[in-house]
Amino acid sequence: MKTVACVIHDGFSPFEFGVACEAFGLDRTDSGVPNFDFRVVAPQPGAVASTMGFSVNVEHDLSFAYEADLVVFCPVPKSSWASIDPRLIDLARDAVARDAWVLTVCSGSFILAAAGVLDGRRATTHWRYSDVMADMYPQIDIDPDVLFVQDGRIITSAGTAAGIDACLHLLRLELGAELTNRIARRMVVPPQRDGGQAQFIDRPIPVVPNDSLAAVADWAVEHLTEDLGVDQLAARALMSPRTFARRFKAEYGATPAAWLARQRVLHAQRMLERSDLPLDRIAEECGFGSAAVLRQNFARVLGTTPTAYRARFSCADPETSAA
Repeated sequence: MKTVACVIHDGFSPFEFGVACEAFGLDRTDSGVPNFDFRVVAPQPGAVASTMGFSVNVEHDLSFAYEADLVVFCPVPKSSWASIDPRLIDLARDAVARDAWVLTVCSGSFILAAAGVLDGRRATTHWRYSDVMADMYPQIDIDPDVLFVQDGRIITSAGTAAGIDACLHLLRLELGAELTNRIARRMVVPPQRDGGQAQFIDRPIPVVPNDSLAAVADWAVEHLTEDLGVDQLAARALMSPRTFARRFKAEYGATPAAWLARQRVLHAQRMLERSDLPLDRIAEECGFGSAAVLRQNFARVLGTTPTAYRARFSCADPETSAA
């Protein structure tokens, strides 16, 4: 992935637009991250009005997007859902047909829905809009509960900050875990939220800071080689297993088991990139126990094998290792 087109239109949302610019448009070569040829495009170049009373002057029409490796569609206003600009529909169809990456943030998924490229696919959007999309496009398998969904080379994400998670997910697929972690650190966001986490977390901010389970989660990440069941984690949190499981899901948007599996995959990614250790050893270090279990989890989360991942993202060359 070398070229990225961010598509905006009248009524675009500044935050989601900024997410795409931050994820793909900044120069991070000083951190060892390769640059993308990133351009903002619009159906009609010139002043494009946002929802916040200001406009952005866009220099490029959609021509660049027809050749881009990634096309990002920003949200469209509710008033446009039933009458999506035909130029955006044509672009969406072309991008999917030529197997480019396509990513939508929040209601940007309505563009893909109107283009028919989500028919028979699984997708998501902001939970407030999922029922509307289901009514308008019953042929789409809409999951209203997750942060983002990848179906082939199409990634649809939920509202606002879930767009960051979707962008980081795509960057992990293209750049690997190590470089993506550097991007996440620069953005000051956690790199580990995966698409299966809930859109709506009961307690996104703990009412009492000392009541958070963050200390237990941090400890678990440092002890992934151990048998970390709910009973062990609950005992460390001084809670009953049932209370701990309920509280953990409310705070992290995932069950303890799902969250731990994701942490182990992330650790395996980093080890595959940084070392030449055999798979059995990496599986032990990550808490999977065997190479077979590692492969199963890798395939489920990343859709590839550990060997293929290492071949693509190994940091064996001196320049990358130094970075």
